[in-house]
Amino acid sequence: MTAHLPIADWERVPARDVATNGITLRVYEDGPRDAAKPLVVLCHGFPELAFSWRHQIRALAAAGYRVLAPDLRGFGRSERPADVEAYDAPTVCGDLVGLLDDVGARDAVFVGHDWGASIVWHMAWAHPERVRAVVGMSVPVTPRSPVAPLPVLRRRLGEEFYIVWFQERGVADRALAQDVRRTLTAREIWSAAWAAREEPAAPRPHWLSEEELAFYVKTFEETGFTGGLNYYRNLDRTWELTAPLDGRTIDMPSLFVTGSKDPVARFMPSDRLEEVLTDLRGRVVLDGAGHWIQQERAAEVDAALLRFLDEIG
Repeated sequence: MTAHLPIADWERVPARDVATNGITLRVYEDGPRDAAKPLVVLCHGFPELAFSWRHQIRALAAAGYRVLAPDLRGFGRSERPADVEAYDAPTVCGDLVGLLDDVGARDAVFVGHDWGASIVWHMAWAHPERVRAVVGMSVPVTPRSPVAPLPVLRRRLGEEFYIVWFQERGVADRALAQDVRRTLTAREIWSAAWAAREEPAAPRPHWLSEEELAFYVKTFEETGFTGGLNYYRNLDRTWELTAPLDGRTIDMPSLFVTGSKDPVARFMPSDRLEEVLTDLRGRVVLDGAGHWIQQERAAEVDAALLRFLDEIG
């Protein structure tokens, strides 16, 4: 079982604001600055924060890696641009390029979970010279779709499907913010039907302490969810902007990590990884694990990352 991390330990992780790509990101940094080992950049998903990597930051730094974990644009202590179009994948990748420039790094190992996985896959496609290796968790990479994704999701999964429900500005934003604790402990995928029910928050998952959950609740009560929802509202825009990458493979070392009970697999199967990843070093499936894998099964995720990092050198 994952050991809970006292918030006091997290608050000791050095943090600073970094100006990059026209905005300011809050970046948490640990590990030796003169490390001979590769720089590691950790990219969270939705609704997550840099805090979601609290276990991995500690483990990687202890192993001698310098680690950067930003609150991505729209989240936490980072800036939250009001323009919906400020959240497409090429723009977010530009933020990450700026982080490397800020620390004087030629490249890094990029690790992402959920939306962060989608971002690091795009980073490897668009900026291969800045990516030494790439690890995606929960969200697999697939070849670029021949058509825009949203109409396909509407047709196959309907208007109630959460990604489709997220598209109308303000609707999901208000519903998710109405009771942040209920949102963060939901045992089902959010939908209009879920939002319409009046019910208390579910019990917190075993892998989150009350203190850890309170950290999330306080942060999202302050920021709302709109920044994160805007990533979903750029699905078709990102598809359009990345047309020049069609057919490009990802040729640096790669790893995919997921849980056997991750619901993402129901609509995003990982059976086409090898069509994109020409140097796939492993596919780690943690039996019984769900979606929030780096928190739920921290020790196993830490071990998988360290094995991969040691292998690539």
